Amino acid sequence: MELTEDIVQRSFPFLREPELIKEIVKEGSLEFAHAGEIIMEVGRYIKSVPIIVRGSIRIMREDYDGRELFLYYLKTGQACAVSLTCCMANEQSSIRAIADEDTELVKIPIEFIDLWTSKYTSFKNFVMNTYRLRYEELLQTIDSIAFLRMDERLWKFIKEKAKTLNTKEIHITHQEIAEALHSTREVISRLLKQLEKRGKITLSRNKVILEK
Repeated sequence: MELTEDIVQRSFPFLREPELIKEIVKEGSLEFAHAGEIIMEVGRYIKSVPIIVRGSIRIMREDYDGRELFLYYLKTGQACAVSLTCCMANEQSSIRAIADEDTELVKIPIEFIDLWTSKYTSFKNFVMNTYRLRYEELLQTIDSIAFLRMDERLWKFIKEKAKTLNTKEIHITHQEIAEALHSTREVISRLLKQLEKRGKITLSRNKVILEK
């Protein structure tokens, strides 16, 4: 599918300058990622910054043992602050970005990020707001790990995922939840059953259904 000015204007209404929109169409590319597809990988150099047109992406951090920790979701009109930082500093990616559902995104080559930030006010505001939002979400993640019990973190994770996907039926395994929350499948399964007993969710095979 070809990237057009209409797609850019409709998906990113906060980017206002007509010349900026024309440059995005000229230099950017519209791409599609299937659910579960890795968009950015740990240890690789980032050559372009993705901005989501439709769908959602989850950002994961990996420890030295290869275990993953869920950080935050990216939704329509959002970009990853870590990818912006890595591409500007020409550093390897420290995060893994995975399409949480079928996702369309615009990829902008890194050489235009600095140029457009200095040239266009709306793009500069977009970059600054991206850093601010991701910083706030990272603080929430740290607070969650430091101050919330695992059952509270689990319930928060389920609600955020349902909100991001705009659905009450979440297709996910107990193991995938455990990996995202840095826990074990046995602990997550036990806590999910407790949530089901309290009437907050209904469990099915590889599916969690929100009731409240």
